[in-house]
Amino acid sequence: MKQEAPYVNIERSIIKQFRKEIWRPFVKALQEYKMIQDGDKVAVCISGGKDSMLLAKCMQQLKRQSPTQFELEFIVMDPGYHPDNRSLIEENAARMNIPIRIFETDIFDSVVDVEQSPCYLCARMRRGHLYSQAQALGCNKIALGHHFDDAIETVLMGILYGGQINTMMPKLHSTNFPGMELIRPLYFVKEEAILAWKEYNHLHFLQCACRFTEQVARERAARGVEENAADIVHTSKRQEMKELIRVLKKNSPFVDFNIMKSVENINLDACLGYVQKGKRHHFMDEYDA
Repeated sequence: MKQEAPYVNIERSIIKQFRKEIWRPFVKALQEYKMIQDGDKVAVCISGGKDSMLLAKCMQQLKRQSPTQFELEFIVMDPGYHPDNRSLIEENAARMNIPIRIFETDIFDSVVDVEQSPCYLCARMRRGHLYSQAQALGCNKIALGHHFDDAIETVLMGILYGGQINTMMPKLHSTNFPGMELIRPLYFVKEEAILAWKEYNHLHFLQCACRFTEQVARERAARGVEENAADIVHTSKRQEMKELIRVLKKNSPFVDFNIMKSVENINLDACLGYVQKGKRHHFMDEYDA
């Protein structure tokens, strides 16, 4: 009896074992936010991590099942990875039957010596390169692997550290690349489901391959602190939000859903101020009108 390729079971698990936790929320986000239409050509952006690799498999499955006619490209940007990290991405893509296109940039070299907000700068540069590459391939959309937890953590970080309410939107138009759009199809998929899917299929993905975290790890090792680069990520503000939500859920199991609902149910009549289309509004402006 012919043995099935590894990717067959990986694909099957998405629509069978994880149908409720992954496939249905994935489809719900696509439908609710009208992310894909006939004639679209979508560049699925793959970092090599668990989220983007799952997204790639979901998009492949969608193309097979959906009546909507659209095309896919799977693009990987190498910002200056260590050869071992790049090899891991290539090996996983081959194992999972994802036909990736790799293009190279020097982003890591550009930001490695930046002292103020290197991660923010790196993210912006990455996004620009992804848009540019996708556009060159004839795509009108890029798909990113941000999930439900990313969205609610962003809301909390904005409130607690930015003094503002901002949402990681499920889709948005590019301001620098006319005609291009960004979509986040995993918007309703929880990170715990992605981790469970990864473990179920015995998959090992790239975590943080950033030179900055590797450098911090080396510096801590020199001081006698045993910690690897991937662990540095867990000291971030986003990890603080994960821990905060975990604690709050002990007494209120639906606190994560309520955070998401809060940015769907904003009552402007009960806001001190808000910004719309670049214009700031204050409740006193119309208080006696």
